[in-house]
Amino acid sequence: MDNTLSNNEFLLTDQTTIAGLFKNFQYAYTFKDTLIYGKLLSRDFTFMFRDYEQLKDVTWGREEEMKVNYGLFENTQRLDLIWNNIVAISGDSTNIIRSFNLTVTFNPTDVIFIDGKVNLSLRKENNVWKIVNWIDESNF
Repeated sequence: MDNTLSNNEFLLTDQTTIAGLFKNFQYAYTFKDTLIYGKLLSRDFTFMFRDYEQLKDVTWGREEEMKVNYGLFENTQRLDLIWNNIVAISGDSTNIIRSFNLTVTFNPTDVIFIDGKVNLSLRKENNVWKIVNWIDESNF
């Protein structure tokens, strides 16, 4: 896996801007860094997705989110996250819907492509942006 820092594309930011939050999110996935990922989430963070098999919404908090991402980071060879256009944003930047492409490589013959949108509620805490609520709108 080649995760060299040959340019500024994957450098961390101070997260004082929305762009910095998304850049750090991409960094956390690229380098499978749970410490950086945890710094993206508010203490009262919630994640929600639609379970289409059971036809219900599933929600969990920050602790479960960290466990899920730790498992993802540990059990994949590579994660490639691309942030696309912002689909919608509130005037105060506290609600953002943004599309993404995520390629999850477990091994060379087991690769999953996920396309979708994140619907995020954000809040500034100690002058840095944090994710408070995440509604997953992906195709997975």
